[in-house]
Amino acid sequence: MKRITVETEKPYEIVIGKGILKQCGDAVKEQFPLGNAVIVTDDNVESLYGDTVRKSLEKAAIPHRTFVFANGEHAKNMDILRELLEFMARHQINRGDFIVALGGGVVGDLAGFAAAVYLRGIPYVQLPTTFLAAIDSSVGGKTAVNLDAGKNLAGAFHQPSLVWCDHDTLKTMDPVRFADGIAEAVKYAVLGDEDLFAQLRGGELRQHIEEIIATCVKIKRRLVLADEFDYGDRQFLNLGHTLGHAIEKHSDFEITHGHAVACGMVAIAEAATKNGLAEFDCKERIAEVLALYGLPTKSPYPLEELLPYVENDKKRSGETIRLVIPETVGKCRLLSLPVTKLKSFFQI
Repeated sequence: MKRITVETEKPYEIVIGKGILKQCGDAVKEQFPLGNAVIVTDDNVESLYGDTVRKSLEKAAIPHRTFVFANGEHAKNMDILRELLEFMARHQINRGDFIVALGGGVVGDLAGFAAAVYLRGIPYVQLPTTFLAAIDSSVGGKTAVNLDAGKNLAGAFHQPSLVWCDHDTLKTMDPVRFADGIAEAVKYAVLGDEDLFAQLRGGELRQHIEEIIATCVKIKRRLVLADEFDYGDRQFLNLGHTLGHAIEKHSDFEITHGHAVACGMVAIAEAATKNGLAEFDCKERIAEVLALYGLPTKSPYPLEELLPYVENDKKRSGETIRLVIPETVGKCRLLSLPVTKLKSFFQI
């Protein structure tokens, strides 16, 4: 078992281990000895782990209710958020109570945003059950829902009180969804860990899953602590995400997050190379390791169809947008680019 402390204004612990979901009740009880829990999950995760979490909370004498919604990115919207807020109000949840987010990134984003805005803020706990959530979205306090205009355009920064990660839950994942997390692991490796890149390139993932989760979490912790509210260094975490989010949205979320980010990483590496900003083999190395895990390396859509989404990206500031440029594996930099030059940058 690994323990990692994130020392934000209100520090919290990330606990990573095998078979620890059954002990989540005791861990939560330490955080909230008197509060009531609202378990927020989707129908898929509910069928797999809902009873396990409820039994653990019952054993720890924590009163609880469960809010379940249909799985998928489409559910991360204002309508489901409103239903969740009304559910909590109807059951008289107060500031002494808390949310337990049980699931992947969609669950964590939605539940975290609800926790941020309900009664102007109540605590929440993350119980990630996907590889992507374990290494990325459960950590750092970014919460959001999607709008018709784009992904994650309504949200808040709201750090969890605890992240309790049982990597045994990853064994029940669909291979496509598991690969979404691999794309994010590759992102972390490209950002700043050549050893992690080599480990992934060697196919050594499942054998070292706890170590890899911890490595990715530590990289994210470093960037979050340097820039909690996303004005500077934290934006490195957007590597591959500018085009990735556009691909997701344009596909009506038929293309999943990690697969879209994989395409985005290769595209930005190719553009960086053509613009003289990256080493000659950067794109090939990234594409090689992504392909090893069955991830795509080319967008199915032409740039012209993606630009309207990119221009509405949350990383835009005025007439410029900030891109994460991979110079080589293990080293990236930020580049502010006029929106009017996006097309030429990617098509040079």
